[in-house]
Amino acid sequence: MKVIHYRSMWYIISGTIVGASIIALLVFGLRLGIDFTGGSLLEVRYPQGIAIPQAADIKATLEKEGIPSPVVQLTDQNGALIRTKDLTEEEHQKTVDALKTAISGQGEEKIAVEVEELRFESIGPVIGKELRQKAGYAMALVLVLIILYIAWSFRKVSKPVASWKYGVIAVVALIHDVGITFGVFAVLGKVMGIEVDLAFIAAALTVLGYSVNDTIVVFDRIRENLARQGSGHFEETVEESIVQTFVRSINTSFTTLLTLLALFFFGGESIKWFMLALLVGIGVGTYSSIFIASPLLVSWERFIHKRA
Repeated sequence: MKVIHYRSMWYIISGTIVGASIIALLVFGLRLGIDFTGGSLLEVRYPQGIAIPQAADIKATLEKEGIPSPVVQLTDQNGALIRTKDLTEEEHQKTVDALKTAISGQGEEKIAVEVEELRFESIGPVIGKELRQKAGYAMALVLVLIILYIAWSFRKVSKPVASWKYGVIAVVALIHDVGITFGVFAVLGKVMGIEVDLAFIAAALTVLGYSVNDTIVVFDRIRENLARQGSGHFEETVEESIVQTFVRSINTSFTTLLTLLALFFFGGESIKWFMLALLVGIGVGTYSSIFIASPLLVSWERFIHKRA
């Protein structure tokens, strides 16, 4: 496999996907959850053995009781998650009382049932804004620290590409990975109403760590080969390093993705979209560490050579 030789093709593929992600973010935006916008989250569970109402039925019931624009999501545990505007205690109790009806399965007649309230959380808009800011600061800080760490780790590699450039390219690959993940969730938010919450930010930070680890594995092999072979044939050295680490990177990511797939399908509704964010981010991160980060080193080296 000649990864470096066909680097223009990888750039076109990535550019197209990243461009589509940017367009999705600009047109649709991310559908922010109550962690960032403020609001209330209520989780309830219906008794076993009854026909649990459909999400549309629960939504209609709550709107009839004066609860505006509730977002209802059924869970695997015979329950439902309801996201609404910030509720007062009186509205909270009214919501719980409204949920004590279920379709009996004998036509459309509704019967009163006892529902178990599992949790009720309320976040004000001020706290939501503060969480948005802190999430942005956390991601920016991680990127800066990654550049500094890689520049320090590769300080003995100065030719033909300076050590700090390894850090910059690693961050470019990370922005590529997280940008595509954000774009996917912008589309999901528009099509399926999937919201972005603090769990999604945790997934994005996890993707940053996992992806940079994969990239550094390749970069470290490049550093070792440069120490042995010199920098006279930089493109060939990078190609050789990719071949040497290719199977390791694919196997590691494949086993991780298998675990995430199992959790996505069988782990329950509460972690489903967190798992999906990890699946997308780690899958794209594996691709970028091999087909984007290392080829960018060669492209940057060639640009410097031409200017010289």
